[in-house]
Amino acid sequence: MARMRQAKRELRQMLEQDTWRTHLSAIAEGGTTHIGPLFSFLPTDPLLMHRAAVALGAVCANLSQTEMEKARNVVRRYMWHLSEESGNIGWGIPEAFAETLLQSDALAREFRRILITYVIDLGREDNYCDNNVLRRSCYWACGRYAQEKSELCLDWRGWLVKGLDDEDIICRGMACFGLAQLPLNLMDVPKLRAIENANFQDICILFDGENIYEQTVSELARRAVERN
Repeated sequence: MARMRQAKRELRQMLEQDTWRTHLSAIAEGGTTHIGPLFSFLPTDPLLMHRAAVALGAVCANLSQTEMEKARNVVRRYMWHLSEESGNIGWGIPEAFAETLLQSDALAREFRRILITYVIDLGREDNYCDNNVLRRSCYWACGRYAQEKSELCLDWRGWLVKGLDDEDIICRGMACFGLAQLPLNLMDVPKLRAIENANFQDICILFDGENIYEQTVSELARRAVERN
């Protein structure tokens, strides 16, 4: 327990520094001993959560090179936290899931298709996240993965477009963020323009790789339409 507290203290200090990315290699080399402490940072403030998600991705990517089953088990842990059976609300888990897949192509080949299922409502037993607040993170995670792997996410477009009608307004904004990472399809423009023109002032909290920033739902719709 003392070692766990010490690891948490040291990792928090690293992640709270402006130069936090310079510590990612050292964090990754800590392997499984760093997984528990990093998980504990996920249900915290948005900046620490996102940085911990990136760090978890680094740990998993490092593990996947030599201990693939341990890396798989971390991803399975994400999936467990996002399941109804877990009894948990998986704050920060979608973000960690996306960052892990981005940093390990091997894990992405096995688990990439699962990430989008958390925003797919089939009206029957499925992976759909029915917690509105957590589903916002699921949309963001899909957008984050598409940000760097858009060519692998073209078949996600239909589900992200459905997200523009989500009952939660902020989910609609996060769906706009996701669509903005894909090549523009003129078929999407009318719905995006409708959200822009509705002047939704609800705030979406986003992460640019270094810092947290905020945009309104309607601003995200506009950016999705105006992207190159």
